[in-house]
Amino acid sequence: MCNWCLSTGHVRMPVYMGHIMFLVLYILTLAHSHILPRTMRLLQLCRLPILGIGLLVLMAIGFTIQLLGTHFQKRLPQTFTLLRPLSSPSTRTCRPKSHIVFLKTHKTAGSTILNMLHRYGDRNSLTFALPQKYQFNYPNLFHVRRVKGYNEVNKPTYDILCHHMRFNLPEVRKLMPADSFYFTILRDPATLAESSFSYYRSMSSAFKKAPNFKDFIAHLSQYYKPGERGNQYARNFQWFDLGLNADASFTESMARSGVREIERTFHLVLLSEYFDESMVLLKEELCWDLDDVVTFKLNAREASTPLNKKEAEMLRAWNTLDLYLYVYFNRTFWEKVEKFGRKRMDTEVRRLRERRQELAEICLEGSNPVRADEIREEGIRPLQFGQEKIMGWVVKLDLEPDTRAQCIQMVTPELQYMAILDEKQFPGGV
Repeated sequence: MCNWCLSTGHVRMPVYMGHIMFLVLYILTLAHSHILPRTMRLLQLCRLPILGIGLLVLMAIGFTIQLLGTHFQKRLPQTFTLLRPLSSPSTRTCRPKSHIVFLKTHKTAGSTILNMLHRYGDRNSLTFALPQKYQFNYPNLFHVRRVKGYNEVNKPTYDILCHHMRFNLPEVRKLMPADSFYFTILRDPATLAESSFSYYRSMSSAFKKAPNFKDFIAHLSQYYKPGERGNQYARNFQWFDLGLNADASFTESMARSGVREIERTFHLVLLSEYFDESMVLLKEELCWDLDDVVTFKLNAREASTPLNKKEAEMLRAWNTLDLYLYVYFNRTFWEKVEKFGRKRMDTEVRRLRERRQELAEICLEGSNPVRADEIREEGIRPLQFGQEKIMGWVVKLDLEPDTRAQCIQMVTPELQYMAILDEKQFPGGV
C-alpha cells in the first residue's frame, strides 16, 4: 500500500477564483510534462493509478489555495488589531458614565474631544442634544429651545450635550439628567489669543482693525471696544464661554467667586497643553476603555505665529480673568494627577501614545496631517474657515471595510459627524 497521505488544515478561501484556476492549470501543465510520468510509475507500483491522479489534482488545488490564502491573510491582522479590546469590561470595578456635559471652549483642542464623544455616543446608541444649526445660538447664553426636537411638554431624554454654546447652568439642568458628568478644557490665554486672532479675524471688530497680530498686541486697548461685534473672541474668551462677564473689571474677590462657581459645576477641568494626561484623567473619571479616549488631532492649523516672552506676558495681562481661571485650574489639574499617581500617569500616557501610534499606522496615509485640498473624501475634509489652512487626515484605501469605517470615524470633523448624528436621530429631518 502506498504510504502517501494528504493532510488538510483550516484554509481561508480566496476571493479571486480566476487566479486559482490559472495556477491550477499551470501546475497541472508542469505536472503533465515533468511530474506526471514519474508519479504514474510510482502509482503503478502502489497499484492505485486512478486514485493517484485524483490525489495529484487535489494537491495542486490545495497548494494553490494555500498560496493565495497566505497572500490574502496579510491584511487581516489590521482588523484584529483595531478591534482588539485593550481592557476587558469584566475587570471593571466601576460603571461607564453615559450622561455627559462637555463645555466645548473655543480653540482649546475641543474639536478632538468632540470627535471622541461623537464616536462613543454613536457606538453606544446614545442620544445627543443637537443644535438646530451649527451651534446653540452662540454667543447668546444657552437655552433649551435651541435644542433640536426639544419639547417643553413631552421632554425628550438626552445623554450627551457637547456642541458649542455659551454655558448657562439653569438651562442645561432642564435638559440633562441629574447624574450628568460635567467637564471642560482650558488653554494658556496667550497662545489661545494667537489662535483666536488667526481663526476669527474676520468676525471680531477688534481683530479687523489691526493690520496684523503683532500690531494688535502692541495696541490692545486701542483696537478693543467692549460690546462691539465679535469682540468676545478678543478678550477673556474662556471666561465668556463659561457664561461669565468677560468685560468685568478684575478684582480678586470677583474672580475667585467665578472660579468657585465653575468648580462647583464641573467635575473635571482639563488642560489642552497636557492633552494626553487630560485624556487619562477623563478615562478614569468616565470609567471608559483606552480605545474610547484615543484620538487623532483634529481642526489644527498648518502654522501658528510664535510669541516671544514679552508678547505672551502682555496677552496674559490683557486676558486677566482667563489667566486667573487658567492658573487656578492648572493647580487643581496637577493635584488630580498627584492623586492619580505620577508613575501610574506616566504608564497610562505611554499606553495611550502607543495605541495612538498603532492606530495611526493602521489607518492613516503618512504620519502627519495634510491640507484639505489633498483629502479627496468630502466626508473627512475639514472646513476651511477664513484664510487659515486647517489640516486633516487621509485614510488608507486598502483596508478591510469594518476597519476602514472605524478609521474614518476617528478623523471625521465636527460638522460632518454632527450631520451623521442628526440624520440618525432625525431621519428625513424635523
